[in-house]
Amino acid sequence: MTTNPLPSDKALVPFVSVDHMMQLIHHIGIEPMLCGLADYIEADFKRWQLFDKTPRVASHSAEGVIELMPTSDGEVYGFKYVNGHPKNTAEGLQTVTAFGLLANVGNGYPVLLSEMTLLTALRTAATSALVARTLAPQNARTMAMIGNGAQSEFQSLAMKAICGVREIRLYDTDPKATQKCATNLAGLGLSVTPCTSAQEAILGAQIITTCTADKQYATILSDNMIGAGVHINAIGGDCPGKTELAAAILHRADIFVEYPEQTRIEGEIQQLDPAHPVTEIWQVLTGQAKGRTSDKQITLFDSVGFAIEDFSALRYVRDQLETTRLFHPLDLLADPDDPRDLFGMLQRAI
Repeated sequence: MTTNPLPSDKALVPFVSVDHMMQLIHHIGIEPMLCGLADYIEADFKRWQLFDKTPRVASHSAEGVIELMPTSDGEVYGFKYVNGHPKNTAEGLQTVTAFGLLANVGNGYPVLLSEMTLLTALRTAATSALVARTLAPQNARTMAMIGNGAQSEFQSLAMKAICGVREIRLYDTDPKATQKCATNLAGLGLSVTPCTSAQEAILGAQIITTCTADKQYATILSDNMIGAGVHINAIGGDCPGKTELAAAILHRADIFVEYPEQTRIEGEIQQLDPAHPVTEIWQVLTGQAKGRTSDKQITLFDSVGFAIEDFSALRYVRDQLETTRLFHPLDLLADPDDPRDLFGMLQRAI
């Protein structure tokens, strides 16, 4: 048997493993990385019209959902694979796992493959805080975090770093989740208050974030809980049949979304008439639409996550690799001596 030749540079794709992603986050610092991701997301939202846009391709089952999220700006193509299985935590598994890829549109060759379980948590939090900075009441310093699962610490730190939030009020139906979140946030510059009800958690909060996992219609916030002048960051509803807010709240709020064609299927507004008015957040960021216009206004970001945010996150990570070298060269692509002779390449392994 002959010795296999080493793969050429054409065969190698940078792969960011979970270990390398953790090293990258600590190398940059979690709060600076959240700010950097927010900057990239905002930059891409401001060139929104350049992107291919399509609702994610979802395969639903009784246990959860598996989705593909593709987009392209005409030069770079990106997609994310992601699942959502609420039952997983009871089995010692993550509710959400993900990986993503960037490719060169000109030749179709991948240029980055990366874990995205951690990166999705970071980009979701960065998007939430970017929008809250745009829509929340001026000088908002307190956030209620309803749902204290895997996303809660990232949301809290993003609101601190990007919006100047200083107090987090926590509530989860599972007290152990609240204790976990409070413990993880200790010493990170936030005043953290565990609460015994959602009603208690929202007291004094100018920003209210809901992030629960059950795949069902639910009422995490009822109409009588929401007073004037708050910003609601609803990120838990992200598939058909899964919502968190009473419909009456939606009728009182000015609603902002990522991509209406997807949000009307998956977000809180699936409860409303398909013609109910919403504002796309890219329009606010580019000055083409108004955001918060009064102190009494209730603003609602009905966030379901969109592929352009993942594209931005992968683009950010790729830009960090040249100086950090935190990746594995992965032998992913066939590279025959003659591009027409794939079989001949196979025979090299004999």
